[in-house]
Amino acid sequence: MIDINFLKNNPDVVRKNIKKKFQDDKLPLVDQAIELDIQVRDAKKRGDEIRAEKNRLSKEIGALMAKGEKEKAEANKAKVKEDQALLEELEKIEAEKGAELKKIMMVIPNIIDPSVPIGRDDSENVEVARHGEPVVPDYEIPYHTDIMEALAGIDLDSARKVSGNGFYYLLGDIARLHSAIISYARDFMINKGFTYCIPPFMIHGNVVTGVMSFAEMENMMYKIEGEDLYLIGTSEHSMIGKFIDTIIKEDQLPQTLTSYSPCFRKEVGAHGIEERGVYRIHQFEKQEMIVVCKPEDSMEWFEKMYTYTVELFRSMDIPVRTLECCSGDLADLKVKSIDVEAWSPRQQKYFEVGSCSNLGDAQARRLAIRVDGPNGKYFAHTLNNTVVAPPRMLIAFLENNLNADGSVNIPEVLRPYMGGMAKIEKK
Repeated sequence: MIDINFLKNNPDVVRKNIKKKFQDDKLPLVDQAIELDIQVRDAKKRGDEIRAEKNRLSKEIGALMAKGEKEKAEANKAKVKEDQALLEELEKIEAEKGAELKKIMMVIPNIIDPSVPIGRDDSENVEVARHGEPVVPDYEIPYHTDIMEALAGIDLDSARKVSGNGFYYLLGDIARLHSAIISYARDFMINKGFTYCIPPFMIHGNVVTGVMSFAEMENMMYKIEGEDLYLIGTSEHSMIGKFIDTIIKEDQLPQTLTSYSPCFRKEVGAHGIEERGVYRIHQFEKQEMIVVCKPEDSMEWFEKMYTYTVELFRSMDIPVRTLECCSGDLADLKVKSIDVEAWSPRQQKYFEVGSCSNLGDAQARRLAIRVDGPNGKYFAHTLNNTVVAPPRMLIAFLENNLNADGSVNIPEVLRPYMGGMAKIEKK
């Protein structure tokens, strides 16, 4: 959410930014926000004036009664009553118009960084760099669930009976590999200086609307019926929410946290849920990282964060590339975002395995996360990045480490988490 004062002082900048995101239907919201702000401020100003007059008249009543000027005292009482009715009306206008203004401000997109490429959708995202040499072996790479089934590592049919599509049972060495990747990613981030955290897996509605846009919320979040609680779609939600309504001393920044959590997603949209795959599912686990920092440090942290993910994947011999999201592919709260994509030998192309985002002060404004600095208080900047999400990571891992005989090599960095195992053999 951008600052209303910035919008009023720079309406053309906000309009230009909306056009860069190809959301022209939102252009009228700029003038609506300005008009609503005027109405809110006018109602507040008039209300303050009436409160002052009420206080003055109320103080006079006692003095008038003491002097025996009952008629004047009664006139004051009548005026106070009249003012109270008017004040209540003004307070109602201020509240209603304020709520309308907030609703509009919540959907006006954040100002994107000047370096963001302009494009309508993800087809116009821009490749930044490639890391590692993509290899296509001279033997067939089966579909990822076929690889897992050959290793007695997945049961989709039972999961479908128990929970429906978009769920799975992981078994044996594949389940152990899943946990090994999470544990390795946890220790990898701890060694980068991040504090390890296991957060709440359910959050209140005000936290949800603080960390994401309404469109994302509708397509992602599961609500607990009858309660103000939502299942998290990623631990970023509760990790950023940890700082709601806080004032952080500047010398306590940056706050760098890495978290483990299960994630729950409706996955409403064009992609849908796969019948036989684990690429897009309702439940998965993930290691995440978040940073809360000073505004001038956020781009430096942005660069660090996505390179950590690249380093992690390369340590497991998985080729990756980084792809910068264009303006039309950026969620409304984001200033800049880079996806990390892993190489798929089977498809002979890259696919998304993680995303790093700088949200500027948008989340901090919504959640009231402020910093107490030498020159006063200001809003922090927040960033988040996927360290690793094993269902997708498993696809990349299995395809890139599969041998012709169906066995799967275990990279050296993972062997301590796999009991020293160097290879997963076919059952």
